[in-house]
Amino acid sequence: MKRALTTMFTLALIPFPATAGTYTPPEGCTLYMTVQSRQCRVSNHYTCAADNPGDKWRADFDQEGIFFNSRIDNETQWIESIDIDPPEVQRLGPNPADPASFSELLADGQDDFEFNLTRDTGLNTTAKGYDRLTGQTFVIDGIQLQQTEYDYTEVDSAGNIVRRAQGNEYIHPEWRLFFSGPGETMLDGQMLPLDGSPLQFIFPGEPGFAATQPLFECDDVLSRDDTGVKVVPVVSR
Repeated sequence: MKRALTTMFTLALIPFPATAGTYTPPEGCTLYMTVQSRQCRVSNHYTCAADNPGDKWRADFDQEGIFFNSRIDNETQWIESIDIDPPEVQRLGPNPADPASFSELLADGQDDFEFNLTRDTGLNTTAKGYDRLTGQTFVIDGIQLQQTEYDYTEVDSAGNIVRRAQGNEYIHPEWRLFFSGPGETMLDGQMLPLDGSPLQFIFPGEPGFAATQPLFECDDVLSRDDTGVKVVPVVSR
């Protein structure tokens, strides 16, 4: 599946666009890909020279601006996840019982995982689940991706379910990245269908690179929001 920094320092590493519609990564970091996705989201992917080799960052934007920032390692572990509004920083806990492993997923076709997550709000949880290759491949905007199936549950120290999600995602083996797909996530005790599948992959020098304005299905998201239905951003690791 979907940080030894202080909260203040971490949030300082998330700049808003320097100019309208263009994302500038933090100093010492290099933006290498922009992904336009369904359900009104655009993600900017970058790496930072000061990080461990293989670490990757992603900044997610909706029509109102940046709402989520995350860092994974080369095994796609959830090293750090940052919600912008309301602000919350989530980090991978030490000594995971069964670390997430992209290598194991590729080698065996399935990766089971169980690890702890800590938040600066004081909430500590345990995430447990699996990623599994379905054997299907898809070509999206000229990029060949493999489909996965996932299911995971996150519980607090009392055993209460904090988050539950299941569905499909996509992976790129060489990039060692997951991308959202169709699935369900728990909201107010009910499973809500969502689909944040990528639609465009944009690279340096191409139109739309570093964009912060999402292009797809934004009218649908706004119309649902106007009716009072809470819209949950679709994010993968």
